[in-house]
Order: sequence, then C-alpha cells, then structure tokens
Amino acid sequence: METLQLPFIYKQNKDLKDSIKHHFFSWLHLVDQPAVKIYRGFGNGKTLIVHGSMLRRSALPRTKYRTSIWLNLLGLIRLFLVRPYPHATMRIQAGGQTIYTQADLDGYFRAEVPVVEPLPSGWHVVQVQCVAQESGEETVVAEGKGAILIPHQAGFACISDIDDTFLVSHSATLLKRLRVLLTRNAHTRQPFEGVVAHYKLLAEANRTDGQTNPFFYVSSSEWNLYDYIVEFSKKNGLPEGVYLLSPLKQLAEVLKTGQGKHMTKFMRIVRILEAYPEQRFILLGDDTQEDPTIYESVVRHFQARIRCVYIRQVYHKNQPKTREILSHVEAMGVPCCYFAHSAEARQHSVESGLTTL
Repeated sequence: METLQLPFIYKQNKDLKDSIKHHFFSWLHLVDQPAVKIYRGFGNGKTLIVHGSMLRRSALPRTKYRTSIWLNLLGLIRLFLVRPYPHATMRIQAGGQTIYTQADLDGYFRAEVPVVEPLPSGWHVVQVQCVAQESGEETVVAEGKGAILIPHQAGFACISDIDDTFLVSHSATLLKRLRVLLTRNAHTRQPFEGVVAHYKLLAEANRTDGQTNPFFYVSSSEWNLYDYIVEFSKKNGLPEGVYLLSPLKQLAEVLKTGQGKHMTKFMRIVRILEAYPEQRFILLGDDTQEDPTIYESVVRHFQARIRCVYIRQVYHKNQPKTREILSHVEAMGVPCCYFAHSAEARQHSVESGLTTL
C-alpha cells in the first residue's frame, strides 16, 4: 500500500486551514487583503493634515443594524480583528501636491502636506495610495479617498470628547461599558437627552454664508471604532466634524477599549489649537475620566484662546475633584458649566452670549 508523503499531508492541512479561515472572515464581513482607511483630516492656509490606517485585513462597512445581541457582538468583534500593514509606503495627493510618507508599526500614517495656494473653506477630497517598488516601478497595492476640512473663520470652534459627553457609555464602570458596547450598535446606542440640540445650537451660532462653526471630536476610543462613531453621529444628527481617536487595538485588548493614554489626547487638542492660532475654542467633556484635568492643562497653556469649558456630571464620586479643578479654570478667567442635563448647558450658552435661541 502506498504511503502518503508528509509534504502532501501538510499541503492538504494548509489548504483546509486557509479555506476555513477564508469562510470565517467572509462570514464576519472581513476582507483579508490590503486596504487604505482614510480618516477625516483638517488643514489651514499653510498645511493639510492627512491621516489614516493601512490595513492588511479590514472590516466591510456595516449596512444592516438589528437589535440582536449576538449580531451586535459579532459586529463589534470584527472591528477588533483588523490587522495593520506595518511600514507601508503611502503616496498622498492633496491640495495639488503629491508627497510620500511611511506607516508606523500599527499601520497608522499621518502627513503634513504643504499648501501652495490656500484652499477655500469647506471639505476637500484627498487620495492616498499604498505603493510598492517592483522592478524599479511603483505598483499600487491599495488606494482610497478621504476628506479634509478647511474651517472658515468662526466666532468659535468646538472640541468635544465622545464617550459620556454626548454618547452614553458608562466609562467609569468597566462592566457597564462593555455591556453597552458589546450588545448595542451605532443605531441602538443613545445620546444624552438634549445634547444634539445643544451641539446644533453651538454649530449654528452666529453662522455666516451658511457655514457652521467647526467641530473636532477627540476621544480615547480607538480607530477601530471610527466608522461606528461616525455612523452614530450621523444617525443622531450631530454636527459633522473631524474625529481624532487613539491607536488601533487587537481583539485581546478589547477589555481595555477607551482607556488610551490621556497625555496623547492632550497633544491632539494642542495640535488643533496650534493649527488655528486666531481661533477661539469651546471645550466639552465629562467627569468620568480625565477631561477636567486635560482641559485645565489646555487652559493653562492657551488661556486667551478658550471661551468656555463644559463638563457633564456623570460619575458622582468624581464631583468634588471636578468642582475643584473647574474652580482653578474659572480663576484663570475662563467660564465653566458643570451640568447634569444638556438643557442647563444649552441655557448657559445662551445666557453667556455664545449663541441665541
């Protein structure tokens, strides 16, 4: 009787493994091939910030949102099954310029593209390609298009946290946070009552030429949740804006979601302020984690640039500490509103002259 050779058995096992893997990824709507993910960027008259992630495995956009806990769990898990494409060479075309940059170990890339001629305010299309050298020629591995915001000169711009600032997340309690994250989706998650009305009021305050005040959403949540958060914001009618999140996490780190380094969040806010030196800002956050401390540091460094600080009351144990921090902010001449309900924040915006009803 003929004996099967080891290489043949190995090939059979490998083919079977690859087949199972392929069907599993297809079932989860994962694409196991290179893809460029471009996040919304921002710019001014001198520089355009283009950033994104180069992935070798990515999740297809979700098109159906159901109430099934099982489907919502799978929908979240697949966002943490993405895999980065480290150290890829990226070719960026923006503002009539073409530059090259390299993705980091996590597949994230960020480039500052110099502007030859200032672009008008509004959203502008950028194109990014992953390229490889083959026989002395560039081959496009993957490509994608994204958008960059050039804000108009507004009365103020807004920088807002996400979790527990406008999106109910229970960040202070790990089990509650995981329960809502794992069992709900971008269409079944809830914003705080009245928060959308407040944000719209701020966006449309003193609007000119039909342009709204710009919004920047800065969070410790990971880039894995980018599409999830954008879809939630769109579904609930929040002002369109730029999102700055934290590095990608893998599935083994899902229990640590939303627990990014807060110093990096401070630096992301600083980059926004430095990009618009003539612009004043409103800061919006909550008391579940480090927003009060971060915003106090921002005020210390940019006192004249901050018009107001809004902090939502969510975590009772942090209230004494938060009140003390906000008293320091007010002592520096920046008004604060520490509120339990968005209606209070909205009224404060009117009474302080930031906007009108």
